[in-house]
Amino acid sequence: MNIRVRFAPSPTGHLHIGGARTALFNWLLARKEGGTFILRIEDTDVKRSSPEMVEDILEGLQWLGLDWDEEPYYQSQRFEIYRSIAGQLLETEGAYRCFCSPELLESKKQKARAAGLDWRYDRSCRELSEEEIQEYLKAEEPFAVRFKVPHKQKVHFEDLVYGPIDVETENIEDFVLLRSDKTPTYHLCVVTDDTQMNISHVVRGADHLPNTSKHVLLYQALDEPVPFYVHLPLILGPDKKRLSKRHGATSVLEYKKQGFLPAALKNYLVRLGWSPSDDQEIFTEEDLIAGFDIGRINKANALFDPQKLEWMNGQYISTATPEELAPEVKSLLKEEKLWDEAWEDKGRDQFLGILELLKSRAKKLTDFVDMGRPFFSDEIEYEPKAIRKNLSFADPAEAANLVAALEELSGAYRKLEVFNLENIEKILREVGERHSLKGGKFMGAIRVALTGKTASPGLFDVIVTLGKDKTVERLGKVPSLLQ
Repeated sequence: MNIRVRFAPSPTGHLHIGGARTALFNWLLARKEGGTFILRIEDTDVKRSSPEMVEDILEGLQWLGLDWDEEPYYQSQRFEIYRSIAGQLLETEGAYRCFCSPELLESKKQKARAAGLDWRYDRSCRELSEEEIQEYLKAEEPFAVRFKVPHKQKVHFEDLVYGPIDVETENIEDFVLLRSDKTPTYHLCVVTDDTQMNISHVVRGADHLPNTSKHVLLYQALDEPVPFYVHLPLILGPDKKRLSKRHGATSVLEYKKQGFLPAALKNYLVRLGWSPSDDQEIFTEEDLIAGFDIGRINKANALFDPQKLEWMNGQYISTATPEELAPEVKSLLKEEKLWDEAWEDKGRDQFLGILELLKSRAKKLTDFVDMGRPFFSDEIEYEPKAIRKNLSFADPAEAANLVAALEELSGAYRKLEVFNLENIEKILREVGERHSLKGGKFMGAIRVALTGKTASPGLFDVIVTLGKDKTVERLGKVPSLLQ
């Protein structure tokens, strides 16, 4: 079989997590089977669609590395095709004209609600005679085109996740294909496009399951083969309610701004509703493609766990090389006005050394900015709690002893010819012992002086990475910080 799948977002909103996962599963199926991945923009809602949202979708997919194989299709450019299919169904009596005005339909709905009843279109125009239809047309009465749902039949389709499904046609309304203003509905557009684009597998969210029986009827009326259906479980937030804006980021690109790597987000998304044959958590892209199997998609709804996503992102950061991380961190530093052009050439090794030092502690790329400020900026923000813990003394003699020790340490470092890990550690410990300073207290004071924080990477690594000049300069500021 020639596998052809499509991702068909509506540009009435951002590319969100649920849409990104749908795109990913379609993309993985196409890449696994050597098939074709199509991007189709469902922009028939002209009032709510916008070029900005189209750009957001395209940029989000490109950032995730979900490349499509043909030029994107835009439904707004295919209206005449949909109208032609609606006309075809009228000719074959698979559809009929409905002359009921919106006001009349709304009145019927209100009456049903007042009586405590559910309302479904009563098919009042379905049995109009040809003479009545011609009279309406002669009077130029506006009409919608409705699909003629067969009486007392059973719609059957196989879903590759949920199994065989049967729906009685008495539970399906004669749904609209073409509105009275001649704009097509979702049902007409999606089936028309899927047939004309030879889509073999429809992979979409489980919220579309109620639409599927209607679409199967349309395929049958058009004498077209029904594709395989793969409905993905819903994604729920930590509160077990459907994932929405209140759960955090509204767009995939927000995760980019927050410092997530596309590979990590893609890895996390694939585990929302899909289980590998083993307990593997971290995948290369090649692993994902080779191991992807739609037969292992779960029926149970998936739970979005932000902490798990952060953990996974941290795993990707920790195994990345500084060279791989450098472009993304550079971009963030530029936004914060912390980038030094010297790091492009002569300071390149120092810049990469800072990334190597910080990456094991980083969960997000933005952590390199937060944790790296002491390395990327000459201005240090001292945490009040860090000063209280490490630079506060009730006894003036203790404070004076610390200052003396730091002055001696600064002098020894200034004279040091080989400023490496072994030498700076040896000198620091010797000075601390001569001044009878406990290691924890002495090193804590130095850490605050150099970084402004109580926590940092290993102190000796920090000193080597900062270099001799910055270390000596910052140690000299301690007297002004004492409390």
